[in-house]
Parts: sequence; C-alpha cells; structure tokens
Amino acid sequence: MELGNLSLVLVGAGKMGSAMLAGWLDMGLDAAKVTVIDPGQSDALQAFAKEKGFSLVASPEGVAAPQVMVVAVKPQMIDTVLPTLASVVDANTVVVSVAAGKKAVDFRKHLGQGTLIVRAMPNTPAQVGRGMTAAHADEQISSDMRDVVATLLSSMGRFVWVPSEDLIDSVTAISGSGPAYVFHLVEAMAKAGETLGLDPETAAILARQTIVGAGELLHQSELSAETLRQNVTSPGGTTAAALSVLMAEEGGLSDLVEEAARAARDRSIELSA
Repeated sequence: MELGNLSLVLVGAGKMGSAMLAGWLDMGLDAAKVTVIDPGQSDALQAFAKEKGFSLVASPEGVAAPQVMVVAVKPQMIDTVLPTLASVVDANTVVVSVAAGKKAVDFRKHLGQGTLIVRAMPNTPAQVGRGMTAAHADEQISSDMRDVVATLLSSMGRFVWVPSEDLIDSVTAISGSGPAYVFHLVEAMAKAGETLGLDPETAAILARQTIVGAGELLHQSELSAETLRQNVTSPGGTTAAALSVLMAEEGGLSDLVEEAARAARDRSIELSA
C-alpha cells in the first residue's frame, strides 16, 4: 500500500506528533485523508493545517475509523484520552502508540480486546529527522500494514522492529533515554575542560561541537564505532591515555553505562506495570 492511499488519524500534535506529521506529508501521505485530533489547536498547528489541507478537530466525535491511528499524547493522558477514541477504531484499524510506558494491554482495555496494536519507542532527535525508533507489532497485523507502519515511523530517522513487546523496555533504556546520556556527556566534558583551565564558554563550545561532529561522522561513515575509535587513537598518545581510564576493566565507562541502562530498563518496567 502506498502512503497516498492511506487514511490516518493522529491523536496529539505536540512536538513529536507534529514532527511525525510533517515527515509523513513530505513522504507523500495525502493530507486530505489525514485527521488530527488535538484539543489545544495552537495557532501554529492551525496554520499548518490550513497550509497542508489536513483536517484538524478538537475531539474524536464524528471522526471515521482510519486504517492507521497514531496516538502521540503524553503517557499520563492515556487513560483519559483512550476511552474517547473507541468509536474511531474498527476491526481493521492499526493503532500505533508512541506513549512511553503504556503497554498494548492498556490500549485494549479501552479500545477492545481485538484491537491491533503497534507499540513504538521514538526518541527526541526525531524532531530534527535523526531519530531512532523501535517497535513491536501484533502478530495479527498483516505484512503489508507492517510495511506501512515501518514507512511511517522511518520518517523520523532510523527504524527497527523488535520481536517482543517486553524488549521495548530495553529500547527505552538505550535509544529512548539515550539522548540524555549524550547531553550529559557534553556537560561532563565541558566541566572537565573548565578544571583544565578553559573558560566555561570555550569549554562548552569544544564539548558540544565534538559530540556534534563525532555524531555526524558516525552518521556518514560505514565504519563501526569501534573502528572509528581505533582510527583516532595513536598508540601511546593522548587519546590512548584517556581511553585507559574510560576503558578500565572495572569501573570504566562500559560498566557505568550498563549500570545506567539497567536502571532505566528496570524503571521502565516499573512504570508500565
């Protein structure tokens, strides 16, 4: 199925929802077949709807069941919003959730036990088209519709399927929360620069641009992260001296990141219980 023939309802057009919508329209989704349900309806969203030609409504009342419904509201709003969406879903509608911590069972409780669910976990770089999204789909969803969903979620950057819904908690720990780890690394590098005598502004610029540049190199290069690391590490040089600390067998960065990821994964499980 081509996106131009797809009927779609987007519930929630905040930063993530709006980023997805813009990507879908750029990919060829027919705006005339898109309905956005958002009670806020900011001036920017209204202007976007007028420019592109999609329907913008404040409530689900009267909205016909689409082939795909994407729910992009905050997790704490799910139990309030889902009961209002039951009339917008039929037996053929695939419901795609990007609400962190909310399982398929939470959606079926309000939308019906037979509802077809895709649970997806994007991350914030999706706002600039460099996101990482992973998702799990019900087995009952056809391969054609899985392809459609994969195309939709790829509009924000890279996309992968995971074989079990339980693995979404692990995805959350790595890519979902991961941008915060990188931002904190920038903070840590800048602070280290200050302790070495650099003024705060210079240290912040050096740290930020180093991460930006390294990320772009990773994006453009076909080499693995390991090979790129080795390429910049001269034996006995300054980088090797730093890596001897970061790559220590005990208490090094790998151990710290693993501990952090486990904490995030375990908290994700707690929140979705």
